[in-house]
Amino acid sequence: MEIWINPACSKCRSAVQLLDAEGAEYTVRRYLEDVPSPDEIRAVLDRLGLEPWDITRTQEADAKELGLKEWPRDAGSRERWITALAGHPKLIQRPIITAEDGTAVVARTEEAVRDALGR
Repeated sequence: MEIWINPACSKCRSAVQLLDAEGAEYTVRRYLEDVPSPDEIRAVLDRLGLEPWDITRTQEADAKELGLKEWPRDAGSRERWITALAGHPKLIQRPIITAEDGTAVVARTEEAVRDALGR
């Protein structure tokens, strides 16, 4: 199990605390420092069953600067979104937990963290 976190994020800290409280074995990836490649983002999206715009923080300054709210959300624009996430990792929703069963979850709630633990 791996969790992508920004240590400054309260949701990330809460997720890590819950994982620790449950005695989970996991690896921490500080994705702002260890930026995921486009291939890694594609793999996580596949595990999540989501599209890149589904995990994009559109209220971030970088998103506004890029004009992401105006970008098409379709198959033809998917790679453009992935490239933006790889180039601006702050835009990636957090935390993301990759579960042992090959799935992943955006773990912004206690229920989502527990869901990942049960997989």
